Amino acid sequence: MTHEPSSMSGASQAMPEELVKLGRLAHAAGREIMRHYGQAAVRTKADDSPVTAADEAGEAIILKGLEEFWPDVPVVAEEMVAAQGRPTFSGDVFFLVDPLDGTREFIAKRDEFTVNIARIEGGRPVFGVVYAPALRRMYLGDVQNRRAFIGTCSPDEAFSEKAFVALRPEARPKGRLRAVASRSHRSPETDTWLKDHGIADVVSYGSSLKLCALAEGKADVYPRLGRTMEWDIAAGQAVLEATGGQVLVADSDEPLRYGKAEAGFANPPFVAWAAGVEPF
Repeated sequence: MTHEPSSMSGASQAMPEELVKLGRLAHAAGREIMRHYGQAAVRTKADDSPVTAADEAGEAIILKGLEEFWPDVPVVAEEMVAAQGRPTFSGDVFFLVDPLDGTREFIAKRDEFTVNIARIEGGRPVFGVVYAPALRRMYLGDVQNRRAFIGTCSPDEAFSEKAFVALRPEARPKGRLRAVASRSHRSPETDTWLKDHGIADVVSYGSSLKLCALAEGKADVYPRLGRTMEWDIAAGQAVLEATGGQVLVADSDEPLRYGKAEAGFANPPFVAWAAGVEPF
């Protein structure tokens, strides 16, 4: 295992305009979601997962904005799929939206829930935004140009590009791996994987913040051997890959790909790795 020295410093280049637009949409959705925090009624969807008015209100804002900015680009969004079924579209460019990843955290009044928007091209994320409104933290990733950004971004204040700096993973101690695992969805398979690889140092995060923790260098590896959906992962993967990390399918070590409509947009088990960590 190796870690290259790194630091967080001011952004040396302007953020791409497309990423700025996605950041503004995530911020607007986060502001609306926070209006419901602590008071949202909970319903159960057909797959037994919870949903609240905050999920739906946040998604409506994002969908409206995406339609305004990119009217010809299809969108796959969690609540839209739950209500209307699997969308059909042609082409390899589309957006993935999870308006409230970590609904269980949101319901339990834990702050580790996020707004997630990703642009997919050719089966890979090229832009991604992860916004944790209760934590006032936003992450943005530009994969093609290997640039990631992080900033303090309160839902009560205006969105500003000036609030962001370049995100580069902090150096981790050599020789000892730290894993990040789900706070609400940790599975026996994950525990077995960690034990088999001799990893006892495990920190828990909710939602897509696990991938952002890898991007920041707070952990080295994130095994996720249970079920996830594409909209859960894509934005966080964009942030991670923009810092040099990677997300690999667990049984093949191939990069995790998107647009798996035939599988209902479900992901296979995967393992995510921070920059500078050699997969095994």
